Amino acid sequence: MNNPEPKEWDSHALSQKKYADYKAFNFVDGEGVRNSLYLSGCLFDCEGCFNKAVQNFNYGKPFTPELLNKIIEDLEPDYVQGLTLLGGEPFLNTEVALTVVKKVREVYGDKKDIWSWSGFTYDELQLETEDKLELLSYVDILVDGRFELAKKNLMLQFRGSSNQRIIDVKKSKAAGEVVIWDKLNDGKQTFEQIKKGDLI
Repeated sequence: MNNPEPKEWDSHALSQKKYADYKAFNFVDGEGVRNSLYLSGCLFDCEGCFNKAVQNFNYGKPFTPELLNKIIEDLEPDYVQGLTLLGGEPFLNTEVALTVVKKVREVYGDKKDIWSWSGFTYDELQLETEDKLELLSYVDILVDGRFELAKKNLMLQFRGSSNQRIIDVKKSKAAGEVVIWDKLNDGKQTFEQIKKGDLI
């Protein structure tokens, strides 16, 4: 796993403006029915990453105005709650991500919420470059932190490992400290990971 110094990773230098996938009308990438954009490229290289191919900034297809229009169109139904940004690492693809979230706000205001997953913690993002801070300002809910295989827990809501948090960004800004999403609902059980040697 890589742990960058503040402002070490430059989105403008790294991003190839590509996306790995776009999934409309899903139920797994946050609360409610969502449209999810998976952006290409990540440098965290977490052990056990479930989306290893997407770490490559050249993976996938170039982001296009046509896809932007489709995302906006797919958000229109009342039953769609919002947009989710994943990856890869959205905060290393700020040019594409900002294009999308700005258009969402322009068309829908605050009627649609914006979720994002990031390997950066909320605290780390406070020390980051202006583009990353600008992107964070558009996000309602941030699932933060690197995936840690030793802390993997299948009972966690919308997270892979117990170090990760679901943060209400707007409430956190107002409070001056991290405020956890008030609808957090983790399962009560934990399951230890099975090692290969334990299998018969």
